Amino acid sequence: MPKSLFRRISKKFFIITNIFAALFYVMGCYGGFFFKAGLWPVGFLSLAAFYLLVVLLLFIVFWLFVKRGLSIISFIAIISTIKPLTSIVPFRFSSTFDIVGKTADTRVMSWNVAQFDILYNKQRPDIRDDMIALINQYKPDIACFQEMVAADTLINLNNAYYRRYSFFSVFEYSAKLNFPDYFFSYDFRDDFLNHQHFGLIIFSRYPVINKKLHSFPPYEYNYNFQSVDIVKGTDTFRVFNIHLQSLKFSDGNLAYIDNPSLESKQDLQRSKSLINKFRHGFLQRQVQADRIRAEIDKSPYPVIVCGDLNDVPNSYAYQTIGSGLQNAFAEKGSGLGRTFSGIAPTLRIDNIFAAKAFTVNQFLRIPIKLSDHFPIIADLGKEKAE
Repeated sequence: MPKSLFRRISKKFFIITNIFAALFYVMGCYGGFFFKAGLWPVGFLSLAAFYLLVVLLLFIVFWLFVKRGLSIISFIAIISTIKPLTSIVPFRFSSTFDIVGKTADTRVMSWNVAQFDILYNKQRPDIRDDMIALINQYKPDIACFQEMVAADTLINLNNAYYRRYSFFSVFEYSAKLNFPDYFFSYDFRDDFLNHQHFGLIIFSRYPVINKKLHSFPPYEYNYNFQSVDIVKGTDTFRVFNIHLQSLKFSDGNLAYIDNPSLESKQDLQRSKSLINKFRHGFLQRQVQADRIRAEIDKSPYPVIVCGDLNDVPNSYAYQTIGSGLQNAFAEKGSGLGRTFSGIAPTLRIDNIFAAKAFTVNQFLRIPIKLSDHFPIIADLGKEKAE
């Protein structure tokens, strides 16, 4: 093949690849806009948006050396996504956090506590103790935990299950964490190892005047979320604690993600299984996010929304729930802000949103692996004068 023909074909290949990368990147950044039930694959582009950004940056460098004018393809795509890009990666190189916050601020913590490691408490009892110590170290005024496991009756120490797993009751957690008020909600079908409940909990140092479990068919765990109205001085605000549909990856799924292949029929079945789980998760989170948004809109008070969205900042779920709210990480965080410790370094799936009536004064992600999620904390200022 003549050298000039090869160069023309190569050039066209790189141009077409760059254009597709740019289109996919823009669709991924605006995933909330493009996502519909019939366009659920856009969810993959939302997950891949950061990596597509890296590809576009590499194309810019490539074209600057080969044909400078063609770098405009990537420039246009990146410039057109500045707003959603700041949700993925805030233009902030570092942030500080004062562990002793302002007295007037309300410190909010959100954490998927993964049952406080209860199944392995006998083998590694230090994990739960360290989690409790960490919470007490930062002294949140409000703490929203997902995947909470506890008894809501007094513990019977003669029960073999309690002796084996060293269960705590919700009363003990309340006492150890120095929270005088709380709301523990769960589905009775989710009993966990004999009369332990699996659900969501909101702890508060301030009085809770209203508690509500929002539950929808098929009444599964991720279809439930909770809210409480909290009184601080002369102010009242509503706190939501949510946990959206997870992908429920098996060990085999995770192994395949680490080493993907389509060389055998078994590999093909594994890939189909993964795609089906992604599809199910995307579509279920759409329904759940719409319902949460509807309840947020009904609130007569400023809202704080905490939880594990199981989706990234440019996703439909994030953009629907976060519409009109401030995201604490976007306001005061830095870097990628990864909150899930597995699979990929870009999974910021845990969030604290606050109404614009609040000021976000501090944000912290604590990169200590005690759960499979990292805890996040935000200090919120008193409501702004209207």
